[in-house]
Amino acid sequence: MEDKLLKRLVEDELEWEPSVNATGIGVSVDGGIVTLTGHVGSYAELLAAEKAVKRIKGVRGYAQDMEVALAPAAGSDTGIAAKIANILDWDVTVPKRAIQVKVQNGHVTLSGQVEWAYQRAAAEGGLRHLPGVRGLTNMITVKPRVQPSDIKRRIEEALDRRADKASGAVRVSVSEGKVFLDGTLPTWADRETVEHAAWAAPGVVAVEDRTTIGA
Repeated sequence: MEDKLLKRLVEDELEWEPSVNATGIGVSVDGGIVTLTGHVGSYAELLAAEKAVKRIKGVRGYAQDMEVALAPAAGSDTGIAAKIANILDWDVTVPKRAIQVKVQNGHVTLSGQVEWAYQRAAAEGGLRHLPGVRGLTNMITVKPRVQPSDIKRRIEEALDRRADKASGAVRVSVSEGKVFLDGTLPTWADRETVEHAAWAAPGVVAVEDRTTIGA
């Protein structure tokens, strides 16, 4: 697909997405690699823009250089940290007192250790729409609970259950709880589906997705 056409498709998708105000976002495309620049009103909007780009067929890669432009009343770092601590305390999917929070200039860093990947994801899931958050780094680690061979088997079984079977082109390997995915997939949506299946397996501490997007 020509870059000019791909640029228009991305711009149209950003305009279509109701959770994104596309007026402050610039789009450039070079060799199928899409770059977004400009500013958005929240971290959640930034993530929504990223997701919109990845939905477009023909996108080979993605980069973003956007800023989150917050309102003056967004709150201090201390106030944001206190709100996050309360959210984590009330979240039944997150182990109590297992997560530490750091906030600097609106950028949140989470650290600590949990037993399941879904707990790691849940810890950041409720924070994306919090006013004042400009970015988020999840450094929470997952403590391995099962053998690598069992992790590999469970992931491959999960991929085999997928109706589209696009995931059948993916090779899975595991080392010390870290999953490596290799192969070629048709779309970014397929790639995210495979990643989600890998993260859902018990004992997974990290996923390195080395798959490429192609025909």
